[in-house]
Amino acid sequence: MLNIDEIQNGIVIDHIKPGTAIGLMDLLGIKGNRTSSVALIQNARSSKSPTGRKDIIKVEGNAAWLKLDVLAYLDPDITVTTIQDGRPVRKEKPQPPRRLVNIVRCRNPRCISTVEEECDQIFELGAGGKYRCVYCEQELQVNKD
Repeated sequence: MLNIDEIQNGIVIDHIKPGTAIGLMDLLGIKGNRTSSVALIQNARSSKSPTGRKDIIKVEGNAAWLKLDVLAYLDPDITVTTIQDGRPVRKEKPQPPRRLVNIVRCRNPRCISTVEEECDQIFELGAGGKYRCVYCEQELQVNKD
C-alpha cells in the first residue's frame, strides 16, 4: 500500500473525478507553484464515488492564493478540507463563482473575445444558474463527463 503523509497545515481537495486532477492543478495554478508542497493521489479507492475511484490533491502551507471557487464550476462534488495543526477544521463544497475569467473560452467564432487575443474570456453566472459570455451572451456549454 502507498503511504502519503498527512499534512499539518493546508488544504485537501477531495472527491475529484478520477483522472482529472492534473488538469485541475493547471487551472488552479498549482503546477507553477514553488512555495507549497503538493501531493497528487490518482485513482484512490472511494466508497462514495460511483466509479469506486477518485483523485485527491493535498497542498501543504498557506493556500490562500488558490482560486478555489472555480472548483464548483468544474465539479460540484469536490470538497475542500482545511487542515490546521494536523486536524480538519472545516470541510466545505465551494460555491460557484459569479465570474469565470480566463478559465474557459467562448465558442462563438464572432465573439470579440475569440477574435482579439488581448481580450479576457469572461463568463458571468446568470439567474438560471448558467454561465454566459459577457460580450456576446453565448451560453457556456458544460460537459459533465
